[in-house]
Amino acid sequence: MRIYRLGMRIYGLIEPPADEMLSFLNVVVLALASATAVLASRTSPPKGALVVGKGGQYETIQAAVDALQPTEKEQTIFIYPGIYHEQVSIKSLPGPLKIYGYTSHRGSYAANQVTIVAGHSQKDKRTNDLTATLRVATSHFRLHNVNVINDFGKGSQALALSARNTDQGYYACSFIGYQDTVLSQVGVQLFHRCHIQGATDFIFGQDGQTWFEKCTISVLPAKTGYVTASGRASDNSPSYYVFNGTTIKAAPGTEVKPGSYFLGRPWDSYARVAFQYSRMEDVVNGAGWHVWKESDERIGHVSFGEFRNTGPGSYGKRVWFAKNLTKALEMDDILGEHHESAYYFDSSSMSSDADSD
Repeated sequence: MRIYRLGMRIYGLIEPPADEMLSFLNVVVLALASATAVLASRTSPPKGALVVGKGGQYETIQAAVDALQPTEKEQTIFIYPGIYHEQVSIKSLPGPLKIYGYTSHRGSYAANQVTIVAGHSQKDKRTNDLTATLRVATSHFRLHNVNVINDFGKGSQALALSARNTDQGYYACSFIGYQDTVLSQVGVQLFHRCHIQGATDFIFGQDGQTWFEKCTISVLPAKTGYVTASGRASDNSPSYYVFNGTTIKAAPGTEVKPGSYFLGRPWDSYARVAFQYSRMEDVVNGAGWHVWKESDERIGHVSFGEFRNTGPGSYGKRVWFAKNLTKALEMDDILGEHHESAYYFDSSSMSSDADSD
């Protein structure tokens, strides 16, 4: 009867005493605040997850990956806080996989409490892919709130992430390296509110159809640096790197010379990259884009575009082989018209204001 009367009062059919209504509103406000806090955090493993870290079944992330079953059913790994010194390699699986890192704010990479660190480079590995701290060769994959670091530093290619399959989504993750930090190699991939740090060609690949949404691009001190290196090899390739609403700035705690960075250079002659609605600090050179090298320009068929960017790095006389786009690109253009129903597309992360930085 009390619940019924409370319901009647909510709908205005019974006028409650003022102090009772105030108490009820306080309960509502507290309940909403609690719901928001729960939404913003992820501090316990989902039911059925393989659990890594203190209190879990596995001491290393690779051990949990190796325990995954060859099933078409969805599988989940949850990682408790810690710094995990290992390389992690995820082979192709028949079903979907999501990996969650412990966090108090799932929409902000700054709140991440799980870090994977390794320091391999092509000085000790045969291929670029084998240097990666995290290698992902499976599709229908999502990674949330994990920092991935290659701490080798300058002097050789040294990947943090090798993303080598389609239908992959990365949410509020941080990828840190120097040269070749993130390899987005093939198929449809989405990076949402991620942090990517480097100096030389540090977002690169050949056949990726990749959308970077509201990401932070941090650049390190360097005489000359390049954010992207698209290896698109033909006009038939659907490959496109699109940066929407990103920020390009000096890495935290560093001093980067103004104008020392270019948005990209063509690893292959049909390179295709666009920046739109993005904030560019003065680390970006007024020319915007660069040739591969003076003796091997590779600019005959490139598509380097910009649309409504802001900040001091967005001004200046851009190179002749770049262009201003006449309209913004849409996710449908890059990820396909059915991307919102795909497994890698986490609609709750994409749409929740509570999960913003």
